[in-house]
Formats: sequence, C-alpha cells, structure tokens
Amino acid sequence: MTTYFSLEIFSIGIAIFLARIVEVSIGTFRTISIVKGRMWTAFWLGIIEVSIWLVVMSTVVLKVQEVPLLGIFFVFGFAFGNAVGIMIEKKLLIGDIVLRVISRVHPLRMALALRQAGFRVTTFQGEGMSGPVVELYMICRRREREEIISLVHKFEPDAFYVIEQAGHASKLYAPPMRSTMLSFGGWRNILKKK
Repeated sequence: MTTYFSLEIFSIGIAIFLARIVEVSIGTFRTISIVKGRMWTAFWLGIIEVSIWLVVMSTVVLKVQEVPLLGIFFVFGFAFGNAVGIMIEKKLLIGDIVLRVISRVHPLRMALALRQAGFRVTTFQGEGMSGPVVELYMICRRREREEIISLVHKFEPDAFYVIEQAGHASKLYAPPMRSTMLSFGGWRNILKKK
C-alpha cells in the first residue's frame, strides 16, 4: 500500500477536487432547473454532470486503495462543490419570486410608484394586529427584488415583506423598459432583427 505524498498524487488530487467542484455545482443548477420545470436545461446539465462524475469516479476507484488521500480530495470536492454551486446561483439570481409587502402607511402611493416603475402589483385589503393593512402582491424576477424593496422602503422604511419562490406562473409581466434588454429571449429577438 502506497501512502507517500508526491507531486503526481497531489496533482491528481487537485484535479479530482476541482472536477468535483465543477460537477457538483452543475448538479446544483440541474436540480434548480428540475424544480423550475426547465426540462432541456436539466437534461443537458445531467449529461455533463454524469460525464464528469464517471471520469472522476474511475480515477478514484482505481487508485483510492493505494492512495487513500485521493478519497479526501474527492470528499472535499463534493462539499466545496455544494457551497460553490449555491454561491453562483445566488449571484446569477435565476428564476422568479412572489413578493408580498404588507403596508399600513402609504400602500396606494407605493403601489402606484411600483406600477409607474413598470411592475405589476395587485393589492388586497386586510386587517393586521394594529388595524387595516394593504397587501401588495407581485411576481417578479429575482434580480428585480432589490430594486422593488428599495422603492418600497422609500415609502415605508419598516415595511414588512415576504419573499417566496414562484414555482410556476402562467405569465410573468416584465417592466416594459427592461423586457427586451434583460430577458434572454429579448437578446435573441434583438439579434434576429439584424
């Protein structure tokens, strides 16, 4: 049993570690694609993910008995891959959310300002612990969340809001001024016009 540490073993270990990070990160995106109903994206990501996994596994299985250290690279690659996948997904802000704002102060002015900014808002009257409230209900892209919350805070700095994942919406209304520039379909449409 070879237990020594050499440059070759270290290089193989680093390659396994990095490949696992890529593979598990792709797996994270594949899972998100499945949840969001993006069948073809999940299909192609699954092919890439399993291809990397097969290469890495064949390397590790053949050598792990001789060099147990490779198993440690494999395990840590998996753990880091989860973290990296989640960090990348948070940066890309893929998908849609349901944003509910409960307002007591200026709900109608807030709704009007959001609509003027191009966001679709539905309001509901309600009763809170300290009196009447209005719920502003919106479905928007995750990347628009900070802009909407910033606008809400201009009217009511202590506004209560809840954000949920939107599993599926029959139609998502994008702000008209942004719809051609931010959506992937919009860019494809612009390129088709040339």
